[in-house]
Amino acid sequence: MGGFFGTVSKSDCVFDLFYGTDYHSHLGTRRAGMVVYSKEHGFTKAIHNIENAPFRTKFTEESNTMHGEFGIGCISDYEAQPILIRSIHGTFAIATVGKINNSSEILEKVIHKNIHFFEMENGEINSTELVAAIINQKENFIEGIQYAQEIIDGSISMLLLTSKGIYAARDKFGRTPVVLGKKPDGYCASFESFAYLNLGYEDYRELGSGEIIVMDTDGIRTLVSPGKDMKICAFLWVYYGYPSSSYEGISVETMRYHCGKLLAKRDHVKPDIVAGVPDSGTAHAIGYANESGVPFSRPFVKYTPTWPRSFMPTKQSKRNLIAKMKLIPIHDLIDGKSLLLIDDSIVRGTQLRETTDFLYRSGAKEVHIRLGCPPLLFGCKYLNFSRSGSEMELITRQVIKELEGCDPDQTILQQYADPDSEKYQAMVEKIQEKLNFTSLRYHRLDDMIKSIGLHASKLCTYCWSGKE
Repeated sequence: MGGFFGTVSKSDCVFDLFYGTDYHSHLGTRRAGMVVYSKEHGFTKAIHNIENAPFRTKFTEESNTMHGEFGIGCISDYEAQPILIRSIHGTFAIATVGKINNSSEILEKVIHKNIHFFEMENGEINSTELVAAIINQKENFIEGIQYAQEIIDGSISMLLLTSKGIYAARDKFGRTPVVLGKKPDGYCASFESFAYLNLGYEDYRELGSGEIIVMDTDGIRTLVSPGKDMKICAFLWVYYGYPSSSYEGISVETMRYHCGKLLAKRDHVKPDIVAGVPDSGTAHAIGYANESGVPFSRPFVKYTPTWPRSFMPTKQSKRNLIAKMKLIPIHDLIDGKSLLLIDDSIVRGTQLRETTDFLYRSGAKEVHIRLGCPPLLFGCKYLNFSRSGSEMELITRQVIKELEGCDPDQTILQQYADPDSEKYQAMVEKIQEKLNFTSLRYHRLDDMIKSIGLHASKLCTYCWSGKE
């Protein structure tokens, strides 16, 4: 995943850019960068690896030495960006959020024009550089951005920094957000709506699906009006969004509270306490506790002073150990207790199994698991969600293969996606057994959509339903 922030200011914009970008640290853990433009010095760029240190630490020097009136920043789990391009349109910088499924097809359209690409470490083309190359096929930025949105299979939202201002474009189906803020001496464009509030900006508005704007110190102009269709990613509310985020005017924290409330309405167990896996499970647990009357408690806490981010070794055994080391038990709240634990989702199941075993070793009598979303059955086609990974890494797909004795086709998978089917129940029982839970229940898709509050037609739920 990743997030970006851009700002234009009548004065130096670097302070706002530094902190606005830093507020996207929950969306990426590998690469980060900033590019600024000043009338006096032109473009200045900085990119760092942030795998083992926070953004603020890596970019402290640049926050004091970079200067400019316009700037964009990005934090990413994948390619290094923003990238700086010299093209037929002049010099510009670009940052993107999304996923390109048809890179090979697009490359066939542009490589014959002798375009040179730099490679990532794994040998793949930097997808942000590919977007820049697509834009350069057209006569101007507006046509180029529209062309990119037209030919890309997947999703792409972007910020594009020029010497005259910043272009912001939201994916044609609005799968990821782009929100605008304003203050007396400037404007900003951000993935996260909360990223600018402590910097003195007020909410201005959200971009619509496929909308393209340009902003400079004189204001914001719409260049391409938004389309009518939207398919915003529902997983933003479930997991990726920060608690203080809002998308389409709907609060992440409120949505998770509603999830917990609806989970409780369908449940029948009577645990001693309800707890959330920190941090995304906390609001779910509060909603569940308030609805059920079961006390909310914190039987373990996350140790954050030396674990502010997830630097993960390549060996799975070490990754599991580190995930466990972050959680510190409070034995008085665990020993002899029946616990109901709420997490946002199960992907591979390894970490939640570790957490459950850790609670049993700490004296828990029972550990009931509830999830804030339905079973993940399909790999995401539209966003680079590292948490989703390969479909065959999903514990649901592994269990289904065991139950069916073969790799399932689409028809069979749809039966497992139906919460009222026998196959669904068999899958859930098998996962419960494998992960050593006392009981297991997932949030239903219809209840999850109700928890968000948008019409189902406006939400992308592909990873749960397999339907576009």
